[in-house]
Amino acid sequence: MKISVTFRSAEGENWQREYVEERLKKLEKYIDNPVDARVILSVEKFRNTAEINLMANGLNINGKEEEKDMHLAIDNAIEKIERQLKKRKEKVRGFKANLSRSGESDEESDEESGAEEGEDLVDAKVVETRTVVLKPMSIDDAVLEMETTKNRFVIYRDSSTENVNVIYRREDGKFALMEISR
Repeated sequence: MKISVTFRSAEGENWQREYVEERLKKLEKYIDNPVDARVILSVEKFRNTAEINLMANGLNINGKEEEKDMHLAIDNAIEKIERQLKKRKEKVRGFKANLSRSGESDEESDEESGAEEGEDLVDAKVVETRTVVLKPMSIDDAVLEMETTKNRFVIYRDSSTENVNVIYRREDGKFALMEISR
């Protein structure tokens, strides 16, 4: 983890830099790939502000806290980030568990489709049927899910508009969004 600490409106003390680095080390258990951490510590009269940004490939997590004590501000900002990382890891873990369950049913559906080859051509074109549970999420969450799972597309319910959306990766590597309205 590459950590950069910036001090605004205050002179940086060595203990603050060491304290931030020590506290950020405990977040490494939630992160698989290399991460850049940018920490901004500022003091305005009686307000101490700690702002922490974690950035990696497909990951951007922010935490900002204002407290009377700099230790509290740093601790609370890191706790915010830790909660976000835990939530992200649980989402990925839950998605991978669903993939393993659907992998078993794929083998069964392949066997069934082999027995039904004598039916209409329309039925023969359908190779696989899946039931999709539409999870409410934002566009950023959908892109994050695509990045972490390497899926070609994600179908989800937009948490702000409640519409069904499909996001997919185009040939040029950029993402395209299809909004399905009722």
